[in-house]
Amino acid sequence: MTTYSYRDDPAVPDFDDGAPVAVMDAQCAICSWGARMIHRLDRAGTTRICPIQSPLGMALLRHYGLDPLDPASWLFLDAGQAHKDFDAVIHAGRRFGGLGLLTQTLRLIPGHLRDWLYRRLARNRYRLFGRADLCALPDPALQRRILR
Repeated sequence: MTTYSYRDDPAVPDFDDGAPVAVMDAQCAICSWGARMIHRLDRAGTTRICPIQSPLGMALLRHYGLDPLDPASWLFLDAGQAHKDFDAVIHAGRRFGGLGLLTQTLRLIPGHLRDWLYRRLARNRYRLFGRADLCALPDPALQRRILR
């Protein structure tokens, strides 16, 4: 994928991409948990969270060939590069360091099996983990990270 390719896409609204952005489902309980983990692990406090239900989130998913109405992927944009699914989790964990490095154990699973497992979890996320409202999380510092 081309670095910062979304900048040339007129369908993607301009946004400050000087820091990492996690694009995730704001209605998924596991994604809400993931947002809280990003908030805890990102000691620099720079990573922002973009709900896929927002105009920017939908446009970014479309740009990368993902269906915003069937959001089975998680995107992590860092330095203009897009990482998705478990590869995004691995990249984010490596970037955050500390306990985030535990995500590197996912590399032990062969790529095709890791992708299959991610798709299974993503497709069944509401049934397995329930729903939550990421945007209603009470932590004001976490709220400041959310791109609306």
